Amino acid sequence: MTEEKRASTITVQNRVIGEGYPAYIIAEMSANHAGSIGRAKEIIHAAKEAGADCIKIQTYTPDTLTIDCDLPYFHIDGGTWAGENLYGLYGKAYTPWEWQPLLKEEADKAGIQFLSTPFDTTSVDFLEEMGILFYKIASFELVDLPLISYIASKKKPIIMSTGMAKEEEIKEAIQTIHQEGNHQLALLKCSSAYPAKPEQMNLRTIKDMKERFGTVVGLSDHSMGSFSAATSVALGGSIIEKHFCLGREIENPDASFSMTPEEFCQMVRDVRKTEAALGRVFYGAAGQEKENLRFRRSIFVTADVRAGEVFTEDNIRSIRPSDGLAPKYYKSVLGRRAAHDIRRGEPLAWEHIEGGREAAEA
Repeated sequence: MTEEKRASTITVQNRVIGEGYPAYIIAEMSANHAGSIGRAKEIIHAAKEAGADCIKIQTYTPDTLTIDCDLPYFHIDGGTWAGENLYGLYGKAYTPWEWQPLLKEEADKAGIQFLSTPFDTTSVDFLEEMGILFYKIASFELVDLPLISYIASKKKPIIMSTGMAKEEEIKEAIQTIHQEGNHQLALLKCSSAYPAKPEQMNLRTIKDMKERFGTVVGLSDHSMGSFSAATSVALGGSIIEKHFCLGREIENPDASFSMTPEEFCQMVRDVRKTEAALGRVFYGAAGQEKENLRFRRSIFVTADVRAGEVFTEDNIRSIRPSDGLAPKYYKSVLGRRAAHDIRRGEPLAWEHIEGGREAAEA
């Protein structure tokens, strides 16, 4: 990939996302409104209070995703939604379009950014009318290059999940976006399983994605708990997306793998602690370490020494604390003579040695 197509950050409404900035944390509402616009609005405010930077919804209807057909192709055989028909599942999970402008207004009031995943060109047009500032592309749509091209043509930042995608498929999607003159792109490592098993998430891929594709990277996390999210930040991730609910007891297709407000809040704390611990590249004593420098080793007089007496292993040693000469001078001092009397327990200094430093190092 050419250097000019690499971008270490993207910007959404004056919020810079990427390397060197705090991780951007997205709360995915998805189906957790369970058919209630009141609950959807409550989720927005709860996500803001839990530390999310953004609330995300999905813009589709059952008819924009699939067809109403009962042939075996359209049935789910295993996993969280085993036994469901695609059309019926999406009918339970979708967010009514008439709600969405109202939810965006609610997000604006709450002071949280608003994002949606469109699933066809009509949903993109609808979101454009709403004035949405950036787009999410779902893992399952990464292979729909005509849709990706249409989204990219709006010249707005794009966050794209890469669950299940081969390297070549990711490259094709990126190329499609770039062909529209759009380079505001972030990629999310994703395990498209619900919930995802940590041992199958391959989080090391985050670092590789950053180097291989030259984009902002992050994690769309369907695993339980906050461990994967915090780990992804340590590996260079700049975006975290997690499903968010008011309580898993509220029945809906996404509840079983969504985070409660308390869990989400803990995840945010874990991510911020990870960022703080990562710090910057630094060598030396940092912060509270400085007070412990005095407990390093140095050369001390360990037996009374008379003026003119030779320094030997019997009367000087490298011990703690650090008030004496550095241990690296120990062999240079052995065999030199004391300039004056020195009592046991005194830190050795150059003025204690006949001829001083120059003589010891000669």
